[in-house]
Amino acid sequence: LIIDEINRGNIARIFGELITLIEPSKRAGADEALEVVLPYSKTRFSVPPNVYLIGTMNTADRSLTGLDVALRRRFVFHEMPPRPDLLNDVTVSGLDGLTMGQLLHAMNQRIEALLDRDHCLGHAYFMPLRKTATLEQLGSIFRNQVLPLLQEYFFDDWQRIQWVLNDHRKAKEHQFVQSASVDVAKLLGPEVNVARSPQSWRINPKAFDLPQSYQGILLSTPAVNSEDASPA
Repeated sequence: LIIDEINRGNIARIFGELITLIEPSKRAGADEALEVVLPYSKTRFSVPPNVYLIGTMNTADRSLTGLDVALRRRFVFHEMPPRPDLLNDVTVSGLDGLTMGQLLHAMNQRIEALLDRDHCLGHAYFMPLRKTATLEQLGSIFRNQVLPLLQEYFFDDWQRIQWVLNDHRKAKEHQFVQSASVDVAKLLGPEVNVARSPQSWRINPKAFDLPQSYQGILLSTPAVNSEDASPA
C-alpha cells in the first residue's frame, strides 16, 4: 500500500485504529498480536504480516514538525536524495562537454549553500532528456519546472535565483533572470525619497533557447559581454 505525500494527510484519519496494528509486533501471528473491532462492520480485524506500507514525503515541505516522532516507531525512514550520477551520460545537442549530471550538481551545490540540502532539485525533472535530449526539451524543463520551483524556494528573491543559475557571471543575453536599475527620480519624481536602489527583475525568454545560457551555469569566471569587448 503506497501513501503518497503522507505528510500532507491527517494521520489519524488515514490510519485510524491501524496506527497501532501496523507495528510488526502487533500484527497477526506475532507474540503481541492485537485485534480491533471495525466501527462500521463490527467485525474483528488485524493486519497480516505480509502487508507492506510505503509512505512518501518531501522533506522540503514537511507540514508538521512532530510528524516524524509519531511515525518513526512504525516506519523506517529512507532518504532519497537527488542522483546527478544518473544523468552523467546524458548530453544535449549543442552543449559540448556538459552533461546534465554536471548541470544538476552545480545548481544543487548553490541551493544547499544558499538554503539547505532539503531543497535540492531532484534528478526526475531531467530524466525525460534520456529519451529526448534536445535543447528545446531542456528549455521546457527550465522554463516550466526549474525556474518556477526556484521562485517558490526563494520567495521571489530574484538575486538568489540569479546566483543559483550563475546568471550574475554570464553575458546579459545569456541570463535567464535579468536585472535593471530603476530611475526613481524619473519614474516617481525628485520629491520621492527611496532609501535603497531598487532593481527591476525580468525573465529573459530568449535565454532558454541558447546553449550558452546552460553552459554558463558551470562557468566559474565572469563572461565578457560581446558589446563590451575591446578590439584586439
